[in-house]
Amino acid sequence: MGSVTLPVAFALGIASFASPCVVPLVPVYLANIAGLSVLGDTPPSRRHIIVSTLLFVAGFSLVFILMGTALNALMGGITMVVKQRIAGALLVVFGVFLYAATKIPQLTFQRRLGLNRAHGTGYVRSFALGAIFSIGWTPCIGPIIGGVLAMAAFGGNALAAVAPLTAYSLGLGVPFLIMAALLGTAAGSRLMRWMNQRAHVATAIGSITLVVVGVLMFTGVI
Repeated sequence: MGSVTLPVAFALGIASFASPCVVPLVPVYLANIAGLSVLGDTPPSRRHIIVSTLLFVAGFSLVFILMGTALNALMGGITMVVKQRIAGALLVVFGVFLYAATKIPQLTFQRRLGLNRAHGTGYVRSFALGAIFSIGWTPCIGPIIGGVLAMAAFGGNALAAVAPLTAYSLGLGVPFLIMAALLGTAAGSRLMRWMNQRAHVATAIGSITLVVVGVLMFTGVI
């Protein structure tokens, strides 16, 4: 199952970044991650922006991995077959909810934590912002995260849960790093516009992926 879940988890991370809940707010996140001076006339060095973004990615990655391993440990007494059935069913539910959230306004209420809750300065604050980002997701990307957590929690042992959550975090984190590297450039602006125009497509692809993988897991194909 791992050979399937790792690339799927990575792709779902990219879909989370490209979703309507995240991609329009990327400049806001980067401004808070690297300091509001990135929006001014004298922005910080590119190195500072990238290092700050790396710590932001490390912050949400750590929380996701800890959540996955904790859930897996709690499910340790369940047989592998039952685990796969539960995980498959949850993936289908999350996939349907993800698509429904784009059609039913009542399902898109905000659960995002305020960025001002991160304390400290500089790199410490960047790491704290990543942790806050992971805990305070919106329902729009919550089903995707939930699906990856289901794959991690109901597959193998607690140590095995680290792999899909790491793959997901990389899928979500790499685009942040790319945008940090391109921040303030014409190429970055074009890429942001392109992603904004296709945000709902990314969500639909994520929804279909969750449902398909869920059905395959539930039926024991993977």
